[in-house]
Amino acid sequence: MRWSIILISVIIGVGSIFYTTNLATELKAREQGLIKLYADALEYAVNNNADENLSFNWQIIENNNSIPVIVTDGYNEPINHKNIDFREGADEEEQARVLKKELALMKATYDPIPITLLNTDGSIYDVNFIYYRNSYLLTSLEYYPYVQLSVILIFGLLAFLAFNHSKIAEQNRVWVGLAKETAHQLGTPLSSLMAWVEYLKNSPMADENKEVIEELGKDIYKLEMITARFSNIGSIPVIKDENVIEAIEETVNYLRPRISRKVEMQVHSDTRELTAKMNKPLFDWVIENICKNAVDAMKGVGKIDIYIIKESEQFVIVDVTDNGKGIAKNKLKQVFQPGYTTKTRGWGLGLTLVKRIIENYHNGRIFVKSSDPGVATTFRIILRG
Repeated sequence: MRWSIILISVIIGVGSIFYTTNLATELKAREQGLIKLYADALEYAVNNNADENLSFNWQIIENNNSIPVIVTDGYNEPINHKNIDFREGADEEEQARVLKKELALMKATYDPIPITLLNTDGSIYDVNFIYYRNSYLLTSLEYYPYVQLSVILIFGLLAFLAFNHSKIAEQNRVWVGLAKETAHQLGTPLSSLMAWVEYLKNSPMADENKEVIEELGKDIYKLEMITARFSNIGSIPVIKDENVIEAIEETVNYLRPRISRKVEMQVHSDTRELTAKMNKPLFDWVIENICKNAVDAMKGVGKIDIYIIKESEQFVIVDVTDNGKGIAKNKLKQVFQPGYTTKTRGWGLGLTLVKRIIENYHNGRIFVKSSDPGVATTFRIILRG
C-alpha cells in the first residue's frame, strides 16, 4: 500500500513529463517557424521600396508579442529589439546592459537568423542578424512538468509518511493496550502473593523462614514495580531529581541473590551525593536489563563494575562494564535495534527498550563506549543532572 502510493505518483509524474515535453517540442517548432517568418518579413520590408504595400509584412512583425528578439548589425551590436523587459525608469546605460545580457543568453540558445541587406541593384551591402530565445510561455512549459513531478513526489512522500505514521501509531496503541491488560492481569496473582506473605509472617514458622519471607517480599515489590511499568506504558513518566547511587545500589542489591553467585557486582563512586533527573522505576529497568545482558555475555562467570561520575553541573555519567565475550565492531550499531539478540531465547527487545527509556523519556544518551571481544564491554549512560 505504501509503495503503491509512491509508484502511482511516479507514473503520473512521468506521464505528465512525457505529455508536456511533447507539447513543448511542438510549441518550440512553432515559435521557430514564427521567428523565421518574422525574419523573412523584416528582410522583405527593409529591402523593398517604401511605396510598396508592406502592410502584411509589418503586421507579421508587429504581431510578435511574446518571443524576445534582438536585431544586430554585422558587428553584433544591437540596433533593434522586441519583447525585452526593462526595469521601469531604466536609463539607456542600464538598457544597454540588459540587451548585452539578453544577447549572450540568446546566442547560447539558438543560432542567429541572417537578414541580407541589398542595394538597389541587388548587390549585398550588409548583413544583420536576428537573435531570439524561447517565449516566457514556452520556458514555463518546459519547467512545468518538473515542478509538477516535484509536487507529486512531495505529496506521495507526505502520504507515505502519514500512512506509515498511522500504522506505527496503531501498532503503538495495540502494544499499549496489551501492556495495560498485562498489568491488569498481574494484579490478581500479585494480591494473592501479598496475602500469602502476610500469612507466612504471622505463622509459627516465621522466624525459621525469615530470610525466605524477606526475599519473597522483595520479589513482590519487584512485581509491583513491573506492573506499574506496564500500566504506565503510553503515559508520560514523571521525571524528578533522584540519588543515582542509591537507585543503582537498590537494583544491584536486588539482582545479586537472583543471578549466578560467580558474578561479582560492584558500584563505584567518589561521592554518595549525586543526583540526576530520572524516573526511578524506569531507570531501574535500564540497569537491570544491561546487567542481565552482561551476565548472559559472561555465561554466569565474571565481574560487573558500575562507575558513576559527575561529568559537570549538567550531566551524570554511568558506565556499566563487564568482562564478557564483547561485541564485534560490525554489530555495535545493531545492539539497540529491535530483534537483535545473541541468545537462543528472547525477542531482542531489552536494549531497544533501554535506549527508548534513556533517550525518549530521560532526554539522555546511551551507547556502547567500548567493546573488546573476549575482554570487556562498557555501556555508557549520560543523564541530565
